[in-house]
Amino acid sequence: MNRDSNSYTFLFATIMVFVVASSLAYTSISLKEKQNENVRKEQMQNILSTIGINTDRDGAENLYNEFIKQQLALTLKGVPDEEVNAFKIQLGTEVKKPVEQQRFPLYVAEVEAQTFYIVPLRGAGLWNAIWGYIALESDMKTIKGVVFDHQGETAGLGAEITQKWFQDRFVGETIFDTDGKLVGIAVSKTNNDPNGLDKDDHEVDAISGATITGDGVTDMISERLAHYTPYFKLTQATPTEEVIEEIIEEVSAQEVVEETNTIAYQN
Repeated sequence: MNRDSNSYTFLFATIMVFVVASSLAYTSISLKEKQNENVRKEQMQNILSTIGINTDRDGAENLYNEFIKQQLALTLKGVPDEEVNAFKIQLGTEVKKPVEQQRFPLYVAEVEAQTFYIVPLRGAGLWNAIWGYIALESDMKTIKGVVFDHQGETAGLGAEITQKWFQDRFVGETIFDTDGKLVGIAVSKTNNDPNGLDKDDHEVDAISGATITGDGVTDMISERLAHYTPYFKLTQATPTEEVIEEIIEEVSAQEVVEETNTIAYQN
């Protein structure tokens, strides 16, 4: 073929476009897989962080598999949906569904014979979405730890929700009042407890100049946790039921023994 002809030029250009497009597509797919893997491991890191286990991405999966014993996708009634993978639920998409159709992911961890319940969070800040995780102690009301992040809050103000000093304020606070009513945790400008000594006030000291972001955190915690209260009630009831069953079994066994002894005595 004549290299100076229009046909050759067109064919060469076509081949080059195909080669370059294929290379870009392959690179894009490879990068997307890597990005998805990084997001998956970062999710594991954040979940573990709420229960005091810090790790890099490389070690996240092994530690996650070691300490996270259950991944539950709860219905609105607090019952696990076995057909849904809780880890793959994207709250940004899930919250757009009718609440009856939503599934609420919950992670149950065990560390040194202690059980923790980790709830994913998502809400709205000043400029865009905010999200995170909150871990509860085995009593299902005391906060073990939290992690927050954001998409576009103001640096030095609302963006400070990602800082450890702010997140530490939540540790030890309780989300239910003395009557068992869910009250959440308020990020309050009038807390009057900057050192966080009062753990029964259901409040933490706000970030100066970040009122709207703080309100977003308050609303996010209350709104998300409200969907988990049916599960908490069911789970807290289970031990009592087990105790009752054990008592019934013991009483029945004792009655059998007494009846046997009576028959033997009569004979």
